[in-house]
Amino acid sequence: MAVDPTITAAELRAPEANALRAAVALEQRPSRPSPVSATFTYTWRALLKIKHVPEQLFDVTVSPIIFTLMFTYLFGGALAGDVQSYLQFLLPGILVQAVLFTTIYTGYTMNTDISKGVFDRFRSLPVWRPAPIVGALLGDTVRYTIASVVTLALGLVLGFRPPGGVVGVVLGIVLLLVFAFALSWVFTALGLVLRSPNAVMGTSMLVLMPLTFASNIFVDPSTMPVVLQRFVDVNPVTHLVTAVRGLMAGEPATEGIAWVLVASVVLTAVLAPITMRLYRNRS
Repeated sequence: MAVDPTITAAELRAPEANALRAAVALEQRPSRPSPVSATFTYTWRALLKIKHVPEQLFDVTVSPIIFTLMFTYLFGGALAGDVQSYLQFLLPGILVQAVLFTTIYTGYTMNTDISKGVFDRFRSLPVWRPAPIVGALLGDTVRYTIASVVTLALGLVLGFRPPGGVVGVVLGIVLLLVFAFALSWVFTALGLVLRSPNAVMGTSMLVLMPLTFASNIFVDPSTMPVVLQRFVDVNPVTHLVTAVRGLMAGEPATEGIAWVLVASVVLTAVLAPITMRLYRNRS
């Protein structure tokens, strides 16, 4: 359709301008969202990122499968005499390792959003200040759950049979998710401090590698040198694996479960305020 050349651009834009004025000319300002509402909005944002970029699920689907298959068939015969016996010992530990490695992604995505200027926009919004961070952490909990389900499903296919049954498995995974949420504050803080996503990834791996491999995930600590045993004994991952392994075996270790819960509370209580301070002062 031809446009009358005598009509100016301002006149063409007039209907749009009037509609915009009508939309913003509210007699009453909308109420400020509650902390819970704001947090769940950012949680939904994290889930939408997974929907639109499904490649983000690569580390929570492929990595657990690789870890489980590789360590089961590489070490099973040498350490336990047969694969099935070793799988009963390994699976709860490899489940812990798979989920803890997934927590690194929290700091990585945080730093990526900061690098793109997204969080500058978030800080300018009239919402509860911790909502963007807490929402992102809750959204990543879905990723931890997916990693848990993938690892457990593969273990069941390979022959893992938890004596604790469904209840023991569910309780073990819940305990693991609680600790993973608390630990993710560490990597969130790193995401706010370090300059690039690659630096966050590299530093986080340096933290997690000794914690996971120098633990009771793969072998009985009694077979290790005395010096290494001392480290394993105080390693938080060791206590977590012991607690998860006990729940899945139907023999819950009360002391280990209590230790994991207390450690999760302490990590969150200490690191959450530090992370929020870094978030507020991030330039």
